[in-house]
Amino acid sequence: MNKELEHSFVTNLEQNQNIVHKVCRIYTSDRDSHNDLFQEITIQLWKAYPKFRGDAKFSTWMYRVALNTAITLYRKSKRSIKTSDIDTIDFKIKADEYDDEVEQQLKLMYKAVKQLNDIEKALVFLYLEDKSYKEIADTMGITEVNARVKMNRVKTKLKKILNP
Repeated sequence: MNKELEHSFVTNLEQNQNIVHKVCRIYTSDRDSHNDLFQEITIQLWKAYPKFRGDAKFSTWMYRVALNTAITLYRKSKRSIKTSDIDTIDFKIKADEYDDEVEQQLKLMYKAVKQLNDIEKALVFLYLEDKSYKEIADTMGITEVNARVKMNRVKTKLKKILNP
């Protein structure tokens, strides 16, 4: 690959790397798994970058590649992904920004999201990222109507998990 393409890729990745970290956070529960998934997503982004035509925003394309990579790996090695109990995850929340009640609610939400299947996790992730249903549909390769229907089902499922 030429230096121009390489520079463009590195610049785009640096500007949007939080997307990859957020995807990793949804699909992993410990630092090593997070780092492994981050590396794998970066490799897949690099391999696919020459085919990126710019039809969609870079960030939308990045979401799609990252989620597809995470889902594929999650399905392939479901038994080898090391997970830990939600209580052992260290949430880096400043005490002056959040109170304990908010932190407990976040832990409950993460625990509930961990119980969803891989596609449902992707939907919740994009929804929580304030993506429109059109952007969710484009990223996941489904229709906008299908994205809305699936999201409503996931919301119902989360309510049942959180309020049994």
